[in-house]
Amino acid sequence: MKQAEFRFWVDAETGEAHIYRHGVTEAEVEEVFDFGVEVHTGRGDTRVLEGPTAAGQVLRVVYLPEPDADAVFVITAYRLEGKALQSYQKRRRKRSR
Repeated sequence: MKQAEFRFWVDAETGEAHIYRHGVTEAEVEEVFDFGVEVHTGRGDTRVLEGPTAAGQVLRVVYLPEPDADAVFVITAYRLEGKALQSYQKRRRKRSR
């Protein structure tokens, strides 16, 4: 499979990728696209991908597919915690049965 091209939303205040505010790196986002297991539709044309990083952290990545099928524009990404993580884990257990 061809590697997707990633573009990241840049925070106007910091001049850095918005994902940094959530302690997430570009490499982790790419890992979720490699290992991600759940895709949902978001608001408008956005998509929401949930899945593990290579280190086992579970991220939610909100992105827009680019017109070029091999490119995505990442709006934000953050680690699932608490009830959101429990819900993800419960859905994964149900699907693995």
